[in-house]
Amino acid sequence: MRHFAGVFIFFFFFTIAFQADAHDQAQLSKGQTIYVPAYSHIYIGNKGTPYLLAITLSIRNIDLLKPITITEVNYYETQGERLKNFLTEPLILKPLATTRYLIPQRDKTGGSGANFIVKWESKQMCNPPVIEAVMIGTQSQQGISFTSRGQPITGAD
Repeated sequence: MRHFAGVFIFFFFFTIAFQADAHDQAQLSKGQTIYVPAYSHIYIGNKGTPYLLAITLSIRNIDLLKPITITEVNYYETQGERLKNFLTEPLILKPLATTRYLIPQRDKTGGSGANFIVKWESKQMCNPPVIEAVMIGTQSQQGISFTSRGQPITGAD
């Protein structure tokens, strides 16, 4: 029985170590469609009072050598209606470059279920960009800030 327990523990830790190693490896891509949750307001207090937030969408090319092309940046409201298309033409981000898009604090049209859809592509396999929404708001002497990270929802063809 002791031998069985020792073998089980060995395989258990081996499996965990292997999974962590595989998860830590960067997944290269030639393009993705990214969903980024955002909030133009959140609700506070017992009465659910809206607390308005400014949103900064940050797109960071984290590849050291390869540029990426941002082909679409769209902002959607809670019900899924597109509110704004930020790009009139593709934007090339050089290695380690960043771009940002702003939704002002006074703009509450996105609601608590606002989101962005960002599409990017590259001619070569590269590290996918880090795409985050940064929400910040201040009222009186109170301030709040938080972030949400984009999630790939489909690959670019």
